Amino acid sequence: MPDRDAAAWLWLRERLAALRPAARQGTPLPAAPAAPAVVVRTAVVTDSASALPADWVHACAGDGRLTVIAMPVMVGAEIYGEGEDDITETIALALASGTSVKTSRPSPGQFEQVFLAAERLGYESVVSIHISGGLSGTADAARLAASRVTIPVVILDSGTVGMALGMGVQAAVAAAAEGRDATAVAAAAAEQFARTKVYFYVPSLEQLRRGGRIGAAASLLGTMFAIKPILAVDDGKIVPLEKVRSAAKAVARLEELAAADAASRPRGQARLAVHHFGNPAEAEALAARLSADLPSCPPAQISSLPAVLAAHAGLGVLAVIVGESGPPAPELPVVST
Repeated sequence: MPDRDAAAWLWLRERLAALRPAARQGTPLPAAPAAPAVVVRTAVVTDSASALPADWVHACAGDGRLTVIAMPVMVGAEIYGEGEDDITETIALALASGTSVKTSRPSPGQFEQVFLAAERLGYESVVSIHISGGLSGTADAARLAASRVTIPVVILDSGTVGMALGMGVQAAVAAAAEGRDATAVAAAAAEQFARTKVYFYVPSLEQLRRGGRIGAAASLLGTMFAIKPILAVDDGKIVPLEKVRSAAKAVARLEELAAADAASRPRGQARLAVHHFGNPAEAEALAARLSADLPSCPPAQISSLPAVLAAHAGLGVLAVIVGESGPPAPELPVVST
């Protein structure tokens, strides 16, 4: 099903629409009502594991302020690019039939081209924000590319995946649109990552084992005893939270964990996203129950997992991302470059 923007993200769209600056090329920029014009000084780059809604990306990408680099997926002997090919059905069929599905990082050359393009458009710097280094070498490829260009580039390993990564990217784009420099843009993303949590359930651990995301012993244990684990992304890696004996109980427990986390956030600031792969009806039902559990929280954004994540999670995955909106904390974390 197509990605769906929830009301939770309308505030971000409105901020960007009000600012709507072009890249620095000497042209006067329009001012938002009752506010001075803002020059976008920093371009933001991310990868397709960020699961950003396609229409939101399109709205931000026209002037080069945001670039999403496709992460390659290999199905059998064929290589596909997220966003470049319609590969959702291809991956689903491959997973169902046992065909090999693997992923790879983008090449340093791809990043180099994007960084140089930002420089040509007049940006002063780039913040490149990526999937956890514990799950992919994407940030390493970006670092290598950054060493080859003259424009300053800050590389940020998000330590997370999916819309948890996407939420940080959205915070970075909003900060860039306000004219902040690269350090502040990266800090805005890092602060969002610190407040975001990923919970997920997979019917089978086999695909995670094949991709090296969990150990063979854990996969065998789950298969032998029909255990349905609730997993999380912690410190950049996939970790088990709880072991449940049935799929129905696992989904119910996933809902409980996510709802409790969201309810613990400052009132009105919790934001949710629900990911799935091959099971949109389950995702819709889960999102509806979360809305009932959390009446003060905007409806969850629902979307299919990006291909690069679906290739590892497999069919039937359900993930809930719990994050926050609202003003950033007064003291933002220091971000290393």
